[in-house]
Amino acid sequence: MLEETNRLHLLFDFYGKLLKDKQKQYFEMYYQDDLSLSEIAELQEISRQAVYEHVKRVANVMEQYESKLGLLTRYEKRRVLLDELQQELSTEGRSESHACALVGKLLALEMDID
Repeated sequence: MLEETNRLHLLFDFYGKLLKDKQKQYFEMYYQDDLSLSEIAELQEISRQAVYEHVKRVANVMEQYESKLGLLTRYEKRRVLLDELQQELSTEGRSESHACALVGKLLALEMDID
């Protein structure tokens, strides 16, 4: 559950600006302000079920954006390569050729537009 919530927060970081104002509002109230479905329903004067459907719809929309644009996937690949590169460069007796290969992979990832 925590992993899914973290993923949704990352997706919101990437795709939040593409959402409609109401979608942003429901996401922020539920995931960022940590309001319950009942609390949101009371504030918005709608049913708890309607709030649940809005929240799920927002998550689905962001997942659709990710499946088409892949910004989060690329970010995660970059993070892995950067962490590996940082570890490689901080290791004594490091292999410059391996560090160069990692830099090459990062550059290739940046150029990969799909």
